[in-house]
Amino acid sequence: MERSFEKISFEQFKKDIKDDKDLYGKYELPIRKTKASAGYDFLAIEDFEIEPGQIKKIPTGIKAKYPEDEVLMLFVRSSMGFKWNVRMCNQVGIIDADYYNNPDNEGHMWIALQNEGDKTFKVKAGEGFGQGIFVKYNCVSNEEKVENERTGWSGKPEKEGR
Repeated sequence: MERSFEKISFEQFKKDIKDDKDLYGKYELPIRKTKASAGYDFLAIEDFEIEPGQIKKIPTGIKAKYPEDEVLMLFVRSSMGFKWNVRMCNQVGIIDADYYNNPDNEGHMWIALQNEGDKTFKVKAGEGFGQGIFVKYNCVSNEEKVENERTGWSGKPEKEGR
């Protein structure tokens, strides 16, 4: 299986963001800025601001498809922490391969940011505000076969047969 980023459908975009075909057509898929970049920059769909002490959940409009033995890890861009003291609420986002096209939200990824600094953090449409890195992972050799499948976005084990 190949790795790819895709836009969520326009129907999901309308539910999660807004009913705006022009905006839907304009935003871009994550990109690497240099040939040695590990991370794909997630670019803001629209301008946003986060006041000191505020938490904001930012839609990416993106879903990702990749092999089952990989995980997509989401982080803030380094400069956001150093210069602005802006952090992801969960520190690192772990997006499992079976999150893609789940029935709740098509696998739409969001990034929740908190401004712990003393100045308003501003991002313009098209600017990077997060980054994703694909990582291969291993499982223990003596694991019992896992048959559970994702049925929604939450990732809560009780919803998945555990």
